[in-house]
Amino acid sequence: MTERTTCVVIGGGPAGMVTGLLLARAGVEVTVLEKHADFLRDFRGDTVHPSTLTLLDELGLGEKFDALPHSELTAAGFPQENGELMKLADFTRLKVAHPYIAMVPQWDFLDLLAESARKEPTFVQRMETECTGLVREHGRVDGITYRTSAGETGEIRADLVIAADGRWSLARREAGLVPREYDCPFDVWWFRLSRGDGEAGNMLLPKMRDRRFAVPLPRPDFYQVAYLAPKGEDLRKQGIEAFRENVTQICPEFHDRVHELATMDDVKFLDVRLNLLRRWHVDGLLCLGDAAHAMSPIGGVGINLAVQDAVAAATLLAEPLRRGRPTEAELAKVRARRLAPTLLVQGLQRLMHRTVVRGVMNGKRNGPPAPMVKAFARFPKLSYFPARLLGLGLRPEHAPAFARRAMEPVQR
Repeated sequence: MTERTTCVVIGGGPAGMVTGLLLARAGVEVTVLEKHADFLRDFRGDTVHPSTLTLLDELGLGEKFDALPHSELTAAGFPQENGELMKLADFTRLKVAHPYIAMVPQWDFLDLLAESARKEPTFVQRMETECTGLVREHGRVDGITYRTSAGETGEIRADLVIAADGRWSLARREAGLVPREYDCPFDVWWFRLSRGDGEAGNMLLPKMRDRRFAVPLPRPDFYQVAYLAPKGEDLRKQGIEAFRENVTQICPEFHDRVHELATMDDVKFLDVRLNLLRRWHVDGLLCLGDAAHAMSPIGGVGINLAVQDAVAAATLLAEPLRRGRPTEAELAKVRARRLAPTLLVQGLQRLMHRTVVRGVMNGKRNGPPAPMVKAFARFPKLSYFPARLLGLGLRPEHAPAFARRAMEPVQR
């Protein structure tokens, strides 16, 4: 079966859902494909930064988002051996309505976007529908092939295909786009532990010791913990007892709850990648988010850069899509607009990899370099600059006029 739409978006993550919502509000026919039946998957990026919180206000969704169960991080830093804290990023220094990072389950965030998008008459959401390839005609991408969970197959022809299908993007690979890979010294093992009443939770405090690096992320009723280990080291071979011991050594405050990790099946592995496409498009196809630039977990910026890519794409391409097929020059404008912010954040991540993470992974130290600690201790206002870069980015994207709405009330 062959169908037709104006724009088909592959992937129902943050980049895909924001693109679909904004284009639909512009009156563009858009179909978003998501291969799963729902958005319920653990250990996806759950950090929503001030730039995205401002965007949600502009879209009229801020109050609904605020009503979701979430925690708020106002600063990030490193505990020192003398008991003091080095505050690396202080989000309260930002002059914005929401000077914090909201920790919210990504499925709640995506459900909110999907609920709003479904109100638009030109929006179609296809769950349990997986892209299986690209359709080409006259030397350009002209659509996609798909398969449903029930085994049905078909084609969707479109004036534009947007690949928002993540770091292992099938569409990117089929289009012949190959990212440049940057060195990354670690992988991440995710797990959760219970959080007691009254335990502090408004600051992100990574812990480092003996070639290990743990980042407890406080959620309303549990900790989501990122355990960083040297790249390529398979912690499953050591078994759950050894893993619990390592966690307790780094985070002794968890000694009374590591038993909640029954087996290594409770620990999820993330192969960390940091890469960037030289070109984000071919004729008829545009890559956004992780499909264009996989980000390190450092700073939790992945969702927010993906969202900003989506806003830029919708802003630049809504009118060309209303007219017909966007040209390659029009597609190239998205990369031109988003490249510098992406390079700057990736540059900061690579710097943190070299100056902090690699030193820990090599066993040379258990914290940031001494000169960095001294500089931030002597000049506390330095904490504004990492907060600005991580929280807002070099070029925050704002909702275009066609997508703005009055604030939607929360249903009680």
